[in-house]
Amino acid sequence: MMLARPPSLSRRLLLGGAAALAAGMLTRPAFAAFTAEQAALLAKISASFNAIRTMQGRFIQYGPNGEQSEGVFFISRPGKLRFHYSPPVKMDVICDGNQVAIVDAKVMTQDLYPLSKTPLRYLLADQIDLTSANIVRGLGVEPDLVTLLLTQSSAFGDGSLKLIFDRQTLALKQWIVTDSQGLDTSVAIYEVETGKPANPKNFKIDYYLPNSK
Repeated sequence: MMLARPPSLSRRLLLGGAAALAAGMLTRPAFAAFTAEQAALLAKISASFNAIRTMQGRFIQYGPNGEQSEGVFFISRPGKLRFHYSPPVKMDVICDGNQVAIVDAKVMTQDLYPLSKTPLRYLLADQIDLTSANIVRGLGVEPDLVTLLLTQSSAFGDGSLKLIFDRQTLALKQWIVTDSQGLDTSVAIYEVETGKPANPKNFKIDYYLPNSK
């Protein structure tokens, strides 16, 4: 199957944008507290997610127009990540704890963004309180999945990030970033392993890459 990815897709994945709640899918706590049952579930998810220090596996990325790309990923918390895309895409997304680099090996360019200004900061945080209504602004519970809506304000505008967990195992299965036009970019992860030692070389950004911008 031919895989394709437009140039802006990784940027959508990183930056996000303004978004609304999916109709009927998520409930918004606003200024009210979660119910006791919701709070207990969120506490379990929060504890499970925060206990993960390293994670690696494979991913499939779906763009808003049906385009797909895939590859392998490595995460070391706090702050470090690498997404290596499989051919024909020649891209890497690298986070070294401070900056996020989008490297296009085809044209030898590199774009840099502060981690603190991207939705990835939630995935890579040392600890994140997923029981807080200030962070989790929407919650959807289905028989097999739990969806959390996280919002952010940054230099790139108000954004949203949905984290989707398996309800039984509490494992992270997918995340979705919605951009300022309401277009979704989704990343599903599989063959995931946790707790394996991370290779520091995976998270090294070449700040001297020619033509980086």
